[in-house]
Amino acid sequence: MPARPPADPIYPSPASAGGISHSVFKTMSETEAKLERFAWLGDDLAVAIWCRDTPIAETSYDKPGHHTLSYYMDGGYRTERSDLPGLYGAPKRLCTLPDWHESSWTVRGHMHFMHIYFLPEHFTRRAVVELDREPRELTLADRTYFEHERIGQLCASLAAMSWEGPDALLRANEATHEALSHLLHAQSMPQHQPRVRGGLAPAVRRRLADYIEANLALNISLGMLAQLANMSEFHLARMFRISFGMPPSAWIAARRIEHARLLLKTSDQPLQQIADACGYADLSHFSHRFRDSVGAPPSRYRSIVTA
Repeated sequence: MPARPPADPIYPSPASAGGISHSVFKTMSETEAKLERFAWLGDDLAVAIWCRDTPIAETSYDKPGHHTLSYYMDGGYRTERSDLPGLYGAPKRLCTLPDWHESSWTVRGHMHFMHIYFLPEHFTRRAVVELDREPRELTLADRTYFEHERIGQLCASLAAMSWEGPDALLRANEATHEALSHLLHAQSMPQHQPRVRGGLAPAVRRRLADYIEANLALNISLGMLAQLANMSEFHLARMFRISFGMPPSAWIAARRIEHARLLLKTSDQPLQQIADACGYADLSHFSHRFRDSVGAPPSRYRSIVTA
């Protein structure tokens, strides 16, 4: 069996920064399952490939605190969830285990599968941009054995590619983010909670999001956003965090990086032009911020994702 990642199965070094616990990974580590490959992909995303061969075994998950996407690569024909008897796995089938998930499974025979571990924030913060919804409104659905052509293709590609070295990890990170975007559209569901209180009115949230997207080249201040929302700066900062899942400065910084990634992937604009379009003071500042966020300088990122 290949060596497992260092330290215990919770891997505090990269995980502690983002608060991820990887309880599902810990559960798998305590079974007879063999870990074939594991990698941290950046952005507090992790991926693992497992293999199980057993006449019969039981596995349970209890509110892991993080989301898991499971992709069956081979086998699983006699693996079933206790509350869904008679529904079995098969190659190319997917499961989603949300952070609040509880289940027990009976495993029989051979299974070869990949897990992607990610934080709820990875899933729900996309809701503002891609679904025009607040992060707190949605969660990942608890789904057992479904198929999705594009997510399946991305998972198969991720399982087949190398995870060794910064360039390979960057490609894997890109594939994983695309898979999570499709997952948001296909497997999101309303968050079960008491009536939502606080936050921005949908029209105000939309106005602010659209303004930021259209003005990333400018020096956007809290005062400008407060004036646009007709609120005090203090009140806007508090309501913005509720409705966007992060403070205004962090949201703007994240959107600048995402816009830069898009331009690097889809255009041949010079780096200085991209830096200007994304609101960076100069090319050096852009390169520094981009490297800190993505793990590679802009020029290297462009060569990797457009190869």
